Amino acid sequence: MRPMFVFLVAKLVSGGEVNERTYRGASVIELIHTATLVHDDVVDDSNRRRGFFSINALWKNKIAVLVGDYLLSKGLLLSIDYGDFDLLRIISVAVREMSEGELLQIEKARKLDITEEIYYEIIRQKTATLIAACCGLGACSVVPETEDVEKMRKFGELIGMAFQIKDDLFDYGDTAIGKPTGIDIKEQKMTLPLIYTLNNCSKDKRKWLINSVKNHNKDKKRVKEVIAFVKESGGLEYGIKIMNDFKDQALSILSEYPNSDYRSSLELMVNYVIDRKK
Repeated sequence: MRPMFVFLVAKLVSGGEVNERTYRGASVIELIHTATLVHDDVVDDSNRRRGFFSINALWKNKIAVLVGDYLLSKGLLLSIDYGDFDLLRIISVAVREMSEGELLQIEKARKLDITEEIYYEIIRQKTATLIAACCGLGACSVVPETEDVEKMRKFGELIGMAFQIKDDLFDYGDTAIGKPTGIDIKEQKMTLPLIYTLNNCSKDKRKWLINSVKNHNKDKKRVKEVIAFVKESGGLEYGIKIMNDFKDQALSILSEYPNSDYRSSLELMVNYVIDRKK
């Protein structure tokens, strides 16, 4: 999906043209994204990735960290070797922000004191920043130093925000998506439906919720009760509303460009983010 954003945005802002920089940019994005996934599996102690054994499950953490470092360096060198320093800057900022977002989430998970504003900052850095980089990089590869670069970066950021909220909503669904429901609660991740519920329930219920997430997150029955209470309290509906707000803002940016196959394809991708089943 991420390289597709690079190519479609490049064609949208240039009237259908791409160049070697666009191809290199898409390649760098995919290399660096894969590197972050390899490192994420080490951080999360995860044994599976997209239905297959993760690298750390097969060859332990030391090799997984080195493989991630190798992919990261390959991506950075690809930009340096061809002098694509403007593209390298966009990607490097994204990598820095992804790390900051992960650290902020870990810090807040210990205290369970995440406000809605902090939640948005975490998902902006952790997820949205890479999709923003894809779109900004796509524009920069063909029309560098134009307002299109920042406009498309913002477009990607809005899609990324909607994408992550959709992921969070899956935790409260009934559909099999490759991970069990309630996994975020078990990992003490404060997502938007839960944050909304905490801010809009009685003092006693808030205390029960925090105690459940902190001390009973491995109890399947208690986790189901938390999920049911979040649904009853309107947490799911609120998450859907905010997700659609981000989607509408992204589509509003696209509407500033002339009708074309590239714009239509990007609109389809925006709607896929919202409508996807996994």
